[in-house]
Amino acid sequence: MKSVMRQVHALHRLEPANQDHLAALRVATSVAVPSLLLLLLGRADLIVYAVFGALTGMYGRSEPHQLRLRHQSQAAVVLVGGVAVGVFLSVNHLHSWWLVAVEAVLAGVGSVYSDRVKLKPNGPFFGILALGACASVPTAVPWYIALLIAAGAAAFSLAVGFGGWFRDRSWQPGASREVVLLRGAAGRSAAVHAARYVSAVGLAGSIGVLSGSGHPHWAMAAAAVPLAGADFPSRVRRGIHRIVGTFLGLAVTAVVLVPAPWALAPLFAAHQVVVLGVLVIIFQFTTELFMTRHYGLAMVSFTPVILLMTQLAAPIDPTVLILERGVETFVGAVVGILVAVAVRQRIRQRTVRQPPARFPLLRSARRPGE
Repeated sequence: MKSVMRQVHALHRLEPANQDHLAALRVATSVAVPSLLLLLLGRADLIVYAVFGALTGMYGRSEPHQLRLRHQSQAAVVLVGGVAVGVFLSVNHLHSWWLVAVEAVLAGVGSVYSDRVKLKPNGPFFGILALGACASVPTAVPWYIALLIAAGAAAFSLAVGFGGWFRDRSWQPGASREVVLLRGAAGRSAAVHAARYVSAVGLAGSIGVLSGSGHPHWAMAAAAVPLAGADFPSRVRRGIHRIVGTFLGLAVTAVVLVPAPWALAPLFAAHQVVVLGVLVIIFQFTTELFMTRHYGLAMVSFTPVILLMTQLAAPIDPTVLILERGVETFVGAVVGILVAVAVRQRIRQRTVRQPPARFPLLRSARRPGE
């Protein structure tokens, strides 16, 4: 009984703050600059590519500059890769079962890669979310433009994350990130973990396609969420947080998107696209503010981010958009929890340290007298 009550308490426990406002500010800046630039160019429909590239800034939040640069570079591979595959599927009109198959396979590949380089946040979630979102909207520009936007936003995020070095000029000689040797028992455990992702994402996507949903990728992304937990209780908690946080986030989204008296005001109607673009930036800031403290609270803000981006890229009836998001998230999270329950194996990992990050031009620390 004590164990059960401890888990119930953990559902609403807010973890201690750890300079979260600084990380949130970095991510918001990474999202804001390319997004506002696209708004000024009148291309709010392309913000989706910029945001997924800019999410590179979510990684390496508490690491020293050179380690954060390496960590975020590794994360950029996942995010920009997800955008690239999604754009390829969109351009070639490969949807439905093609999307399910490709995303399920890449969820497994992303799981192995994430375990190997120890990405934080854990798992391939943001990569497959980028894949599904970009595959589900029509590509209104040549494919290489969409890819350049994502890559440019990721590069800007790297610059923002490393920017503090130019102020402090602090460097830690010999600092390195841990990597996992996926051999023997650790390799088998990583393979089982990847199989969880493939099974959960594939099953959730199949249910989404068979149900006739217009956004089965949301179910696939939600199915991946519980599996990122470090152990079985945390996986169940993340699934519950995903469902509850998403439903609360849908209420926030409805206030913004569903027609209401204030939304029909001439000023709002004339600048609706700009308002939605700015709200994406604001909600991304509050998402990162709570991402490590309480996943459910973070989802209250992240849900509007995804829906507003989707609406800017490919507008549909907001009621349908919100309803499908709720259903697909619930189905996907439940599938992810069930897979976590069905496939339980202790993962043992042997870690080694990568060689120190080598940037000869940046290696010099502050010299006496500077």
